[in-house]
Amino acid sequence: MADLDLASRVRVALDGIDGITEKRMFGGPCFLLHGNLVAATGSGRLLVRIGRAAVADLPDEPAARPAVMGERVMRDWVHVDPASVDDEALRAWVARALDFTATLPASD
Repeated sequence: MADLDLASRVRVALDGIDGITEKRMFGGPCFLLHGNLVAATGSGRLLVRIGRAAVADLPDEPAARPAVMGERVMRDWVHVDPASVDDEALRAWVARALDFTATLPASD
C-alpha cells in the first residue's frame, strides 16, 4: 500500500478530532494529539501508540506486532499491517491510539 494512501486513511480516521496536527517524521506523515505522537505512517507501515498494557495483549491481534526500531523494542507502540486491516479496523487501531495518547500530558 502506498504511504500516501495509508496517510489518507489515517486522516479520515482522525477527521473532526480536536487537537490533531500532522508533521513529517520517520519518513512519512505523523499525527499528533496535543503534541504527542498518536500514529506514524511510512515505509508502508502504520505505527500506533497504544500503551504497554495494550501491547502486552497483542497475541490476540493478528494484524499487529510490537514495534521494533533498530534493535530497540518500542514498549508503547505496535506496527499494524495496513494491508491486513479494512478501514473499520484501521479506525479502531487509531481510536485505541487516541485513547492512550489522550492520557498523556499535552506537549505542544
